[in-house]
Amino acid sequence: MNRAFDLRMGESHIEVYKFRTGAIPIATLLALVIQAWLPLHFTRAALLDLPLLVVIYLGLSRRNPSTGLLLGTAVGLMQDSLSGPTVPLGLFGIAKTVIGYLASSLGARLDTEHPAARFALTAGFFIIHQAVVALTRRILLAQPEPWFTLHNFAAALVNALVAVFLFVLLDRLRRPS
Repeated sequence: MNRAFDLRMGESHIEVYKFRTGAIPIATLLALVIQAWLPLHFTRAALLDLPLLVVIYLGLSRRNPSTGLLLGTAVGLMQDSLSGPTVPLGLFGIAKTVIGYLASSLGARLDTEHPAARFALTAGFFIIHQAVVALTRRILLAQPEPWFTLHNFAAALVNALVAVFLFVLLDRLRRPS
C-alpha cells in the first residue's frame, strides 16, 4: 500500500492526512508573522505569499472543501488585518477563500505528492489568487489594478519553487499513520 493510494477493486482512494496537535495553527501563525516581518527587511521578499502557500498545502492535504474554504477565509482575514491601510479588510480573505476551496476540491481528485504537481498547482493557484485580487479591486473597490504583469509571473514562479521545499517541511507535521 502506497502512502497516498489505497487500491481496492479498481478504485483509487486518496488518503486524507491528519496533522499533529497544534500544527495547523502554529504553521499558519508562523507564516503570517514571517509574511508581515520579512518584507520590512528584505524588499525582494514581497514576492512571497507564505499564508497562501500554507492555505494551498493544507487544502491539498486535508482534501475537504469546507475545511479549505474556512481555513482560506480565516488566514486571508488575518493577513488583511496585518497588511496595513493599503489593503482593505476582506481583500485577501476573498481570494484565499477561493483558493482554499479550489485546493481542497482538486486535492480530493488528484495525487498531489509529486514535486512537479505541487509546483504546477501552486503556480496555477497563485495566478488565480492574483486574478481574484485584481477582479475584487477593479469591481468591488473601483481601483485600477493590472490583470497580470511580468512581476506577477515572476512571483508565481518564486512561490511555486518555494512551495516545493516548504511542502516537504510541512509534510513532517503529519501524524504517522
